[in-house]
Amino acid sequence: MDAMVEVQDLRKVFDPNIRAVDGISFRVERGEIFGFLGPNGAGKSTTIKILATLLSSTSGSVRVDGLDPAHQPSDVRKIIGYTAQETSVDDQLTGRENLRLQCNLHHLRGAAAEARINQLIEAVDLAEAADRKAGTYSGGLRKRLDLAGGLIGNPKLLFLDEPTTGLDSQNRQALWKYIQSLNDAGTTIFLTTQYMEEADRLADRLCIIDHGKIVAEGTPKALKAEIGADVVQIFLDRNGGDPPKDKARSALAPLKGIQQVNEFDDGVAVYAKDAPALIASIVRALDDAKVPIAQLTLSRPSLDDVFVKYTGHKMRVEEVKPRHRMGMGPRRRPM
Repeated sequence: MDAMVEVQDLRKVFDPNIRAVDGISFRVERGEIFGFLGPNGAGKSTTIKILATLLSSTSGSVRVDGLDPAHQPSDVRKIIGYTAQETSVDDQLTGRENLRLQCNLHHLRGAAAEARINQLIEAVDLAEAADRKAGTYSGGLRKRLDLAGGLIGNPKLLFLDEPTTGLDSQNRQALWKYIQSLNDAGTTIFLTTQYMEEADRLADRLCIIDHGKIVAEGTPKALKAEIGADVVQIFLDRNGGDPPKDKARSALAPLKGIQQVNEFDDGVAVYAKDAPALIASIVRALDDAKVPIAQLTLSRPSLDDVFVKYTGHKMRVEEVKPRHRMGMGPRRRPM
């Protein structure tokens, strides 16, 4: 496969003390769904804005379909779509009018524009709400309308920056299904997300980014296979202070069958081939060491465990708070 996106040693520094993106390199193959997984503040949105010509880089090399976003922004905008974390629709316009405005920004008018609008309204299941003001829409409808706006130009590459943040489970599942259908039709998709399940469900390959650096890369299956063991997550009782993680690790180190013990924010994660047979020994060892257990879970390896392994902390998902309603037109930049 050839690359749709190539990034080499990309950096973005906002001041000497804020390295939003700190020397990352990766590539997105043509026709795949590429997941960019990490918590808020990890550098996901900064990276996507650089690729989408909305932000300049401090240093490094970036190519989008062979084009340089810094020096060929107009050419890049012709082949991409971009949907931001926050919906950018005008609440005073109907859904159809919002899409018509987007068509104007793409220099698409007349019968061709109306045909494209009708096609997208049908595609994102907005037919019943298309002629209502967007200010009456639910969060799920607003997300669908915003996604339709990003598809006006029939992009080769679609950037989706946390597209399901703030949606309920039903709307999230519906949007996943539509994103997959876009990819099946040939659109390359660059997806940033905080949701492990979303990355696992959709991404052909993914990078995990934390504090501006890529800490892991591969297919979800391969990354989970790297764990190579069952996972016992032990949440420790804080008793008003920091959880006694060092004490827990010392108590568990002598137990046979344990491959590795990693710390995370609230306790320790134990990796073992036959973890169910070790549960009783783990509990006894911690009890003997007077390490209080708040909660214990046993699971097969997940992307959560991969994240803990490479970062030392669990993903903390932060929902985006709704913005004030817009009444002066979309913020979406014309591509």
